[in-house]
Amino acid sequence: MKGEKLLIVKYENQMYDITDFMHKHPGGIGTLGDLAGKNVDITNRFTTMPPHSDAARYLMKEYRVPESSMNHQKNSPNGKISNGNGIHLNGHTNYKGQKEEVNNNDDLHTTLDDSMEYLVDWSSAMIPQIRKLGKNYGEWVNKPVDRPLRLFGPWYLEILTKTPWYIVPLFWFPIIVYLVIRGSANIAAVNHEIQPLQVVLYFAIGVLAWTLLEYSLHRWVFHMETERMGGIGATLHFLIHGLHHKVPFDPYRLVFPPLPAMMIASAVYPAIALLFTTQSLVVLAGGLAGYVVYDMIHFYLHYGNPSGGHLYFMKRYHYQHHFVHHDKGFGISSSMWDDIFGTKILLRSLQYILRWR
Repeated sequence: MKGEKLLIVKYENQMYDITDFMHKHPGGIGTLGDLAGKNVDITNRFTTMPPHSDAARYLMKEYRVPESSMNHQKNSPNGKISNGNGIHLNGHTNYKGQKEEVNNNDDLHTTLDDSMEYLVDWSSAMIPQIRKLGKNYGEWVNKPVDRPLRLFGPWYLEILTKTPWYIVPLFWFPIIVYLVIRGSANIAAVNHEIQPLQVVLYFAIGVLAWTLLEYSLHRWVFHMETERMGGIGATLHFLIHGLHHKVPFDPYRLVFPPLPAMMIASAVYPAIALLFTTQSLVVLAGGLAGYVVYDMIHFYLHYGNPSGGHLYFMKRYHYQHHFVHHDKGFGISSSMWDDIFGTKILLRSLQYILRWR
């Protein structure tokens, strides 16, 4: 963030610029804030309190500062890390650039960095490359990075994959209101009078049904077994959810784009109409409202700063799903179905409140 001190730390004899990571850290800014401007060795701290997951260790590589940049910092009058042209760079940005230069030389890259990112070219569109990962896809996709991701080459396709959070309520709220009005009229026509309690009841049924669909999609579709997938299956998996685990800090890929969401709603509606007939539009409205709330919660869990209550619990819970337990914690808006199906993550008790801003 603007105006913040550079946060350069030493870990296992390598220097890391984690300035931009402070507000993304699952443990909050309190975990790193006291280190700002000190250039301390965090090796012991990183390995013991608390123990970090393999995903966290992998993500750490993103912020490694090349030795050449550190040498330039020593000779720089303002002490900033710069590239050869004197342009200020965060350590992880420069490091990413260095990695891209050796993407086409597997042996050289493996010598410089023991990550799996040499398997793909991050400067090119990712979708055409997924099928080439083969059996490595399942392991690669669950190793997070912090860098820009381009899915498609043509700009007109790429722009469709990026969705600012506010697009979701702007798109769906008018549709939900229309469905409630139209559905209420259908119920009134059958009963020959307005039935507000019945509308509320079936709207609530739709919301509850969404929470089960949310859990089911996340567990059995978004986290389907990847080992036996072919190239097409891996590509589809990456598009619908894998990319979120690979680049969990991308703010434009945290909510579901309206077009695929409409496709799912259209696929589900015939079953709703079969079960509820007259009340089907109100049930659909409730389900869509549950979906919108879910998407807003998901964005907030990644970029918000809850100070307590349910959202605070769910932020810690969701980060555990991302960086520790990929096979548990499938609930986003709540952990209710995780409780029922035995996939709940047990969080450590803390003696302090975490802060992310």
